[in-house]
Amino acid sequence: MSWTQQEIRELKVNRYVLIDEEPCRILSIQMSKPGKHGEAKARMEVVGLFDGQKRSIVHPVTHKVRVPMIDKKKAQVLSIHGNQAQVMDLGSYETFDLPVPEEFAGMVNPGDEVLYMETMGRRKLTKA
Repeated sequence: MSWTQQEIRELKVNRYVLIDEEPCRILSIQMSKPGKHGEAKARMEVVGLFDGQKRSIVHPVTHKVRVPMIDKKKAQVLSIHGNQAQVMDLGSYETFDLPVPEEFAGMVNPGDEVLYMETMGRRKLTKA
């Protein structure tokens, strides 16, 4: 299991949540006041970590959502081939390819140390 459960009211901006099986970063959370016959609702704006899609959801603040377990790890860049970087994990010495996002183009060079995140069996380069 690579996720836990939390109530929406416990979440904070820039944390992560699973929506439609996609790990997402929370951009904003707005809470409404409880109504006469209902409970307070929360509206969350999120963006997918891997697909970059923006999503918004509305749920009661006591609704339980899944929060992905995200490992941030260090790796060393071995080589670059187009927009793919071959990297070696500095903990396990495993080598694998990671796509280099456009925002990092020209900034990742062989020999550099980079950070990557791993969650739900997927990996992605991240900023420090």
